[in-house]
Amino acid sequence: MLKAGIFLDMENLTINGGWGMRLDVIKELVEAQSTVVLRANAYMAVDSDREKFDLEYRDKARKYRQRIRESGFHIVEKEVKRYRNEDGSETVKANADLDMAVDAILQAENLDYIMLGSGDGDFLRLIRALQSKGKRVDALAFHNVSNELRREVDYYFPGLLVPEVLPIKDDLDRTRYRGVLEAVKEREGFGFISIRTGYKVTDIESGIFCHISQVTEHGLPVRNERFSELEKRSVALEFNRVESERGIQAENVVVYTGNS
Repeated sequence: MLKAGIFLDMENLTINGGWGMRLDVIKELVEAQSTVVLRANAYMAVDSDREKFDLEYRDKARKYRQRIRESGFHIVEKEVKRYRNEDGSETVKANADLDMAVDAILQAENLDYIMLGSGDGDFLRLIRALQSKGKRVDALAFHNVSNELRREVDYYFPGLLVPEVLPIKDDLDRTRYRGVLEAVKEREGFGFISIRTGYKVTDIESGIFCHISQVTEHGLPVRNERFSELEKRSVALEFNRVESERGIQAENVVVYTGNS
């Protein structure tokens, strides 16, 4: 078994579509890569000044941190700092990139596998440094993901598509899936969707037929040009997977907007 470490940039993930993500599932994802998780760190901003006078905010923040700890993660806190600009406005900063990079380098000495939770291209040098030490480096993120980061890691997991990392709302009977168009015939108005069926790299099902007449965005039908654009941009779709005599088809397809 490979010895694994998880390093999550919570601010980057949550503001880029990952709010509500299940950290316990991320651990399961890592363990599915034939690993045993030795380190699991979550880097997050803490606004101690605000927590002193805003009791409601403090209670929510503390409960949020407690849920993260209960998922088996060690929290590395980065204190929020405020700066007064010349025009009188205030800038708030709490960047944990450096802390996360330093910890990953130091702790990776005893690890074989690293999962980075971030889509920030600033981590390219970290990824290369870890790989040069013989480590496998994967990444998980949601929106606004650096193309260079996608190419540099050994494997990139789109967080929206990994089952249960970001559960589909109101899917009590688990009949809804989330996937992306892998090919589109724009003129004919049909394409094929692929989905992740599990946590291993090879757990992918392709060839789910999707007709444009089944697709809506913001409650409205999509046009052929937009249908093709969804494929080019790898936009997530939520749908019902239906088996019929004609094969497996997608019905009631909705363009995912989520919390992006």
